[in-house]
Amino acid sequence: MQSKFNMAQEYFKPAEGGILVDVSCGSGLFSRKFAKSRTYSKVIALDFSENMLRQTYDFMKADDTILNSNLALVRADVSRLPFPYIAEINRVLRSGGVIVGTTFLRSTSSTPAILRPFDRRIAGNYNYLIEEEIEDLVKSCGFTNYTCKVQQAFIMFSAQKP
Repeated sequence: MQSKFNMAQEYFKPAEGGILVDVSCGSGLFSRKFAKSRTYSKVIALDFSENMLRQTYDFMKADDTILNSNLALVRADVSRLPFPYIAEINRVLRSGGVIVGTTFLRSTSSTPAILRPFDRRIAGNYNYLIEEEIEDLVKSCGFTNYTCKVQQAFIMFSAQKP
């Protein structure tokens, strides 16, 4: 987990001192780590699930160094933004701002056959993309300087608003 956090910190270097929004933060593991790092002026942990935000808050209460920090919890449904998610981020992000995203990748023909049944079971109702589709989506929304790192079925990508 520390290696993924370090990778995220590397991607967020251009945002140091600014506001970091952790969209779909889940239990807030990374949000809490970002807040504890004191690298950003404010960290906003955003998730649709009230239970996930409650869990994030419970973790915050258990750690005195986080409770009085720069971490705010926000309940919002990213899928209900008025425009497609990536395009909306581009609209509200300031020039020079950076988007960093993480997700799981859909299996492809190069995925080892032994792993494919797990992919279908994990995906459920979600529609995961392949690496090239993510890059195309991000670039088609106007972002530049796209980079990504893939570790097995996990991808972390970043791009910058011109």
